[in-house]
Amino acid sequence: MDNTERVKQFSQSIDKIRTELRKDVVGQEDIIDNVICAIIAGGNVLLEGVPGVGKTRLVRSLGKTLSLPFSRIQFTPDLMPSDVTGTNVIEKDEKGKMSTVFQKGPIFANLVLADEINRATPKTQSAMLEVMQEHKVTVAKQTYVLDEPFFVLATENPIEQDGTYLSASRSADGPLYV
Repeated sequence: MDNTERVKQFSQSIDKIRTELRKDVVGQEDIIDNVICAIIAGGNVLLEGVPGVGKTRLVRSLGKTLSLPFSRIQFTPDLMPSDVTGTNVIEKDEKGKMSTVFQKGPIFANLVLADEINRATPKTQSAMLEVMQEHKVTVAKQTYVLDEPFFVLATENPIEQDGTYLSASRSADGPLYV
């Protein structure tokens, strides 16, 4: 197959994704196109807006459309970094022997919705940075590599809303789209 045919097939695949997303998300064509571009480029996305404009719906629809394992993390002020990444737990086997086992957190999916990320404390937000940049999680000096493809699509409410923190992904001038 020559390059022209590959480009044509790629373009048709993107059109199918767009068509499926538009069945569930009305309007917002520019946002849909930008999210698709970010995923193709291997980046992560930050969607900012007031509640009720369809940010979460877009990400859920994308997970269904791409048939990728999907996880949603609802960020709240009491969410701890280990609630995102996972933690070591003590288990007892059938013989009564105790051992520690790593229990994966919700970050271990191909497509992760980090919903209202700026409602969590900066410490919990920073737990996402290694994951988003390096596609790995380190817990108790043990590193776990995430399955590819891996994308984080985060939503945040405007900073003016009650209960929000300035997110780790935000500059003084506004959201940073990565």
